[in-house]
Amino acid sequence: MLQNKANPTINKSTGLPRKRFYRARAHSNPLSDSHFPVPLSPSHVDYSLHYPRLFPSSDRSDGSKKIEFADIGCGFGGLLISLSTLFPETLMIGMELRDKVTEYVKERILGLRVANPGQYQNVSVVRTNSMKYIPNYFEKGQLSKMFFLFPDPHFKEKNHRRRVISPHLLDEYAYVLKVGGIIYTITDVEELGEWMKSCLQNHLMFEPLSETELDADPVVKLLSTATEEGQKVARNGGQTFQAVYRRIKPASQENS
Repeated sequence: MLQNKANPTINKSTGLPRKRFYRARAHSNPLSDSHFPVPLSPSHVDYSLHYPRLFPSSDRSDGSKKIEFADIGCGFGGLLISLSTLFPETLMIGMELRDKVTEYVKERILGLRVANPGQYQNVSVVRTNSMKYIPNYFEKGQLSKMFFLFPDPHFKEKNHRRRVISPHLLDEYAYVLKVGGIIYTITDVEELGEWMKSCLQNHLMFEPLSETELDADPVVKLLSTATEEGQKVARNGGQTFQAVYRRIKPASQENS
C-alpha cells in the first residue's frame, strides 16, 4: 500500500503518509470502553508483528531482547522517530488510543523502513489504552524509559482522574520501570506541569534528576522539539514545564 502511487493518502515523493488524512480529535476519553485486541500478558505480545525484521517468528523462547522504551500517548510519532535513530539497538513502542493517529504512525514507520533500508526496524506503535493495560504489555522492571509528552490536561477537577500521571498510575509505572529507569514529562499547561511534578515528587519510588544529569541527557532536548505539539508551542513562543524523574528503590527496601 505504501508504494501504491494511486493512493491519495501517501505522498508520492516521500512514500510517507499525508497527515491530513489521519486527523482525529486532539484527545480521547481514557475511561471509555474501546474495542481492540489486548495481550493476556507481556509474554503474549507478538514481537514479530511490531519488529518483523528482528523477530521473523512469534516464538521468543530464546530469551531475545524486549521493549525498553514506551511513549505513552505517542501522537503522530515524532519522538519515536527521533529516538529510533538515536538508540538504534533499543526496542521502543508508542501507545496511542486514537485509531486514526495510530494508523498514521504505522504507515509512517513502514514508509521510513522502505525509504531507509535497515533503519527504523526497532520502533513500532500499538493502539491501546495505557491507563488500563500497561501490565499486559510489560513485565516488572522491563522498561528503562517512559515518555508522557503534552498529555491531555483534563482541566476540570472532576476529570483529574483521567490524567495519565497520578499517584495510582505511578505505582504501575514504577512496577514496569527498572531501578534507574526514567520518566520524562512535559506540558505547556503550568497547572498540569505542577500536578505531574507533585505526583512524582511525593512518590516514594521516584527522585528528580539533577540539573547536571538533565543537561547531559540527549533525550531531554527532544522533549520540546520532536513532537508536533512541542513544535507548535515553540512557534507560538509558549512556555513548557518539564518533570524528569528516576525510578529508585525505596529506603525501606534497600536492605531487603
